Amino acid sequence: MSLIYPLPDVIDLGGTVVFALSGAMAGIRSRLDLFGILVVSFAAGIFGGLTRDVLIGDVPPAAIHDWRYIAACSAAGVMTFFWHPVVSRLRQTILFLDAVGLSLFAVAGATKALNHQIPPMGAILLGMLSGIGGGMLRDILVNRVPLVLQAEIYAVAALGGATVAVVGPLLGLSSTLATLLGACLCFWLRMMGILRGWGLPRAR
Repeated sequence: MSLIYPLPDVIDLGGTVVFALSGAMAGIRSRLDLFGILVVSFAAGIFGGLTRDVLIGDVPPAAIHDWRYIAACSAAGVMTFFWHPVVSRLRQTILFLDAVGLSLFAVAGATKALNHQIPPMGAILLGMLSGIGGGMLRDILVNRVPLVLQAEIYAVAALGGATVAVVGPLLGLSSTLATLLGACLCFWLRMMGILRGWGLPRAR
């Protein structure tokens, strides 16, 4: 196998590592053992993309048949287990990379769904699922209400980015430009949620 991978694969793997790190840190905070940390790490890293691939019929999913995804999640989990104080100090960096991963996964997921002849509305929802699926399962496994349902803008950011990526070409934009704009919108919304505390209204 060639050691030179296409850029989309590199981006996908990079996002997988970031989300796997966030899962492993959640496991550390919940005082799980090594096996539990690895389980949460895998869940956060691959669940969103795996679910999307199953739903659009791209089977077996890349997260299952490509050893790089398994290796990436395993490395993230083991590294966090042994060096979690160092990883904890990189929390702000991980949040930034998480926003990047969310943005890229959302638009890439929507685009992949369109390429498999999924209608626009379905592609938008699958793009959002690609971005948030791992984080939701991570939070459920450590027994907390998923972040995407309660506080900072997260799912809405993924939904916005996926919408731009899908609707842009319908309005005459090139697919590349629409994907870029969608990723930028998702990233900006997520960062505003982190830095400014933006969120949706709650019932009083």
